[in-house]
Amino acid sequence: PGRHEELSLSAFTTDRLIEWISRQDGPWFVHASYMRPHPPYAAAGRWSRRYDPADVPMPLPIPDDVHPMHQRALSFSRAAAPADEAGVRELRAQYYGMVSEVDDQVGRLIDRLREWGLYDDTLIIVTSDHGEMLGDHWMLGKQGYCDEAFHVPLIVRDPLADDDAGRGRRIDRFTEAIDLMPTILESLGLAVPRQCDGRSLLALARGHDVADWRTEVHWAFDFRGAGPADAETALGLRMDACSLAVIRDSAYKYVHFAGLPPLFFDLAADPYCLDDLSPVPSAKPAMLVYAQKMLTWRMLSSARDFTGMTTSPGGLVVRG
Repeated sequence: PGRHEELSLSAFTTDRLIEWISRQDGPWFVHASYMRPHPPYAAAGRWSRRYDPADVPMPLPIPDDVHPMHQRALSFSRAAAPADEAGVRELRAQYYGMVSEVDDQVGRLIDRLREWGLYDDTLIIVTSDHGEMLGDHWMLGKQGYCDEAFHVPLIVRDPLADDDAGRGRRIDRFTEAIDLMPTILESLGLAVPRQCDGRSLLALARGHDVADWRTEVHWAFDFRGAGPADAETALGLRMDACSLAVIRDSAYKYVHFAGLPPLFFDLAADPYCLDDLSPVPSAKPAMLVYAQKMLTWRMLSSARDFTGMTTSPGGLVVRG
């Protein structure tokens, strides 16, 4: 908290970005990786005081029935988490401060693009690689299957004039990280390779309704590790069985483990996933439906490096 704001990692990243862009004399593309918010949770300068710990919400409680994967995550989190409520509140307040600092730095970059006359020609996408448990369910980091670790921001600012109909809208549709590459390629007028699983977000960003957009979201987590306290040892699993996959829509969430019992949640009745329904007989039919949907997703998204390609006397033929 005592570090000067202008010496923070977020300020440094923005300084280097502005410096690099200022030297470009033609079209450019840059991926800016802001490493905050990230442990250690200590915001810089005024951002360390931006949020009063007394005002931040306390974490969600731990589920009544703790899954083995959750139990393993708890052992990691308990070793790193603050010991009392005051420490938990301070951790969360510092995290919020780091988020606000990144917001401010992105704003500084946008102001400079406006000064240079580049803002109206620049596609801007702001997102994150993962979320943070922040003590929810008594966990820290990006552990496992929880929405808190995988539900991340996504802001798309398309400079084209026909985007005006969608500008400023909040879109409640399921998107995935795999949509970013097709979005950038379409913006550049380039073809999206057959191997891409995702879809461009530009139609949604421009205010158009996409009738066949996905109605569910998926993610996977590999929790194998190394060392004496790794997942293989803690859970009694071989390395390749230390993985999970999730399918989630607006109604249910199904979590499948390669070597552990599954989880199933009714999101309407239990939005924070505190009550696992997988052992409940009446939930079995719905759980089977989601297991089958996950199998279909895994089949459709399996590696297809050469799918749609045929060798011919005239060379390689690529079909869409």
